[in-house]
Amino acid sequence: MIWDPATAAPVSFERPVVVVGGGPVGMTAAAALAAEGLPVVLVELSPEPRPDWRASTFHAATLELLQTIDITDRMHAEGLVVPKYQFRDRQDGLVAEFDFRLLADETPFPYRLQLNQQHLVRMLAERLRGDERVRLRFGTRLTGLDITADGARLHLFGPEGETELLASYVIGADGPRSAVRGAMGVDFEGFTYPERFAITSTSVDLQELLPDLGHVNYVADPQEWLFILRTPESWRVVWPVPERLSTEEASDPARLESQLQRVAPYEAGYPVIDHQLYNVHQRVASAFRIGPVLLAGDAAHINSPLGGVGLNSGIHDAMDAARRLGRIGRAGSSDIDVDIDAELSAYDHVRRTVAVEYVQADTQRNTDRLRETDDTVRRQNQDDMRAIAADPQRARAYIRRVSLLESVQRFGIGTPPAELELEEAR
Repeated sequence: MIWDPATAAPVSFERPVVVVGGGPVGMTAAAALAAEGLPVVLVELSPEPRPDWRASTFHAATLELLQTIDITDRMHAEGLVVPKYQFRDRQDGLVAEFDFRLLADETPFPYRLQLNQQHLVRMLAERLRGDERVRLRFGTRLTGLDITADGARLHLFGPEGETELLASYVIGADGPRSAVRGAMGVDFEGFTYPERFAITSTSVDLQELLPDLGHVNYVADPQEWLFILRTPESWRVVWPVPERLSTEEASDPARLESQLQRVAPYEAGYPVIDHQLYNVHQRVASAFRIGPVLLAGDAAHINSPLGGVGLNSGIHDAMDAARRLGRIGRAGSSDIDVDIDAELSAYDHVRRTVAVEYVQADTQRNTDRLRETDDTVRRQNQDDMRAIAADPQRARAYIRRVSLLESVQRFGIGTPPAELELEEAR
């Protein structure tokens, strides 16, 4: 059967919206859908909330969205407020510093909040367990997905054995290897970096060893760039791993110690709390929507972590989808006229545009800037960053973009299709 939005308007939402994936994007989607008054089933392969700690930055635009589902107070109670970040050169030291407080008149959150993503997952899971509109199905795998005439049918395998679940709509937030995306036959276009990235956490206070170091630092170097940041639990350092090194060689404790000593000498030696080695991609799904199925987060787009926007844009996807589905749901009990196909097509257009024009473009630019090998270009990059930081208006525009406020101001989150058309016509 082919899903037809003209006849498949489950405005009563007797069938739930099914969210596949229980990471921060999926959990946010479930919480936002429940806040819209919709029934939700969240399907997650892991037997418990995901412990992944890789992403840790929440930007101003994201905090504004999360405030609408009443979770930011808990996040701030455990997180670290970072109003400034630095662009540095490994040879020359501090190049430029950017202060998010320039945006204090635009947002109540003029800073980055550093908080490991698993804490947001935990907070939302605790809340959703007590929400009668939400059912959490951990330890459950999606084995198949069919679009039906009035929604979707999911084939699942979990503690209850093989089961089927009928959905009004589906949000696939199940990561870069998305089973939802695969079931829909959607291509994941882009490339994979030849080098892998290593991320290592230590309890040593790097700011005591490097007093002018900020809490978030992008460090350019033609041989080995660095990304250094502070989280509530630890300091983290990210660096590139050459192709020639095996996973065992790249993760050898002696090598990790050597790498950290090159960041800042520390006679006592560095205790390593956590270490991960992972491939990095720049990829975007060819479509973010097929019929009643939407893709969000890493299932829809993955990117270099240099900029801290992947998790944030995924949360924006989730909130955009929830607001559109909420509007569709409300149309069934009011005189509101909602064009379902236009709503879902708007999601596809807006979120894919943001992924390509903001997330992909900016993270690629950040990565290229840090690893630039041409000395003339590297010096020009330094001059450019200094000039931007020295000019309050240019600095303001720059941090408005990197904090994703610009993309939200341009498109909104869940903006009705007719209003988007007016915006694009100007």
